[in-house]
Parts: sequence; C-alpha cells; structure tokens
Amino acid sequence: MSRLVVVIPTYNELDNLPEITSALYDLNIPDLEILVVDDASPDGTGQLADQLAGRYPGRLHVIHRVGKLGLGTAYIEGFSWALQQGAEYVIQMDADFSHSPSYIPQMLEQIKDYDVVVGSRYVSGGRLDERWGWGRWFLSWWANSVWVRLILGVRTKDATAGFKCWRADALRAVGLERIKSNGYVFQVEMCSVAEKIGLRIQEIPIYFEDRRIGCSKMSVPVKIEAALRVFDIRKRHRKVKPAGGNV
Repeated sequence: MSRLVVVIPTYNELDNLPEITSALYDLNIPDLEILVVDDASPDGTGQLADQLAGRYPGRLHVIHRVGKLGLGTAYIEGFSWALQQGAEYVIQMDADFSHSPSYIPQMLEQIKDYDVVVGSRYVSGGRLDERWGWGRWFLSWWANSVWVRLILGVRTKDATAGFKCWRADALRAVGLERIKSNGYVFQVEMCSVAEKIGLRIQEIPIYFEDRRIGCSKMSVPVKIEAALRVFDIRKRHRKVKPAGGNV
C-alpha cells in the first residue's frame, strides 16, 4: 500500500483523540499516517495530539491553528499537507467515531477502481444511529435527497458525507484553491466539483454512529447557513467542466 494519510480536524476532542488514533493503528495498515489539524481547542486537544505524536514518531503529525477557523479550511490545510508529503491516498474523517475506522480497509480496496470512495448513510445498506430523532433524520435526508440535488444536480446520495477516501490525483484535479466553503457545506462543494470534473465516485454503505463523547457542533443556525451556501456553490462553479477523462 502506498502512503496513506488520515486527516482528522479537531476542536475539543480531548477524550476521543486517543481512542480514534489507537483504533486506526490497530488496523495494521502499512504506511498509515495520521494528521491532526487542531483549531486551538481550549480543552487541550492540541497538546494531547503533540503527546501522541511523541508516542508515534513519524506516524502522527499535528498542525496547530491559531483559532477556530472552520472545518473547510482545516481540511484544505490538511489535504495540502498530505499532498506535499507525497501521500497517494487521503482519508478524511471525524474524531468522534461517527465514522468507524473499520470501513477503511474496504475503502482502500474500492479506491483501486475509483477516484473517490464515500462512506454513505443513504445508499442501500447504509444506516443512521437509532438515537437520531425524526426531525434530525428528516433534515439530513432532505438536505441530501432533495435540496442539494435540486440546486446543484448532484447524483451522489450522501453529498454531505464527511467520511471519504481520495486519490491524491483526484484532490489535485478538484483544485483545492477554488474550494471556498468553510463550514459543513464544504463537503457539498467538494462533492459537486468532483462530479462536475468527472471523477469516478463510489459510495459504500456505513453505519453512522452518533458521537460517543461530547456534543454535536451542528447547531440549527449552522444547518440553515449551510443550506443557503449551496446557492453560492452553484454560482461559483457554474462554468466548471470535465477536464477530459478520469484522473
């Protein structure tokens, strides 16, 4: 397996970080490295990440940012770092176990034939945590199955998915410099551009578990803002066309 970097943005994930890093290394995937991108977490997540980097020298890396700068820019910075280090595959995932590391071997098997593999809640076999209320489930389903599809015309069933495996060449083809979204709608913008330029996208079903520790950062105002930002994405990328074949 060529070099793999798992990018994990963090903000107040002190209790989750040791467990998720341990679970990733327990997969025994050769050359798997972890990059933690911490937004100056006041709970000490960044300092703990430094301690873990000392425990796993050369295998765990940390980017410290000066404040809570947003999910989108955290991923852009993390992806850029991974590409500069020569990674061939890049996985993005949360620190809170809503994305189980157990799916990563399947992702790596599928990425041999695709440019992007998406851990999807909304393809056949995908499931959401049973503890989700009806209203939360409906809002997530509506955003993916109705709103994003209607405004942007995306075909990916889980356009807001935050668990993905990318080929490095696919990230280069997307052009990280043109991705401007900085909240959870970042996932939608990446998905939309990936489809527009003709990347081969494969969705695999996952069980999306509610976070084990801590509180969700997806407040109602954040969700409303994300829905409205979809119009910005449509305007920004209306002229994007396939570059002539798959990466």
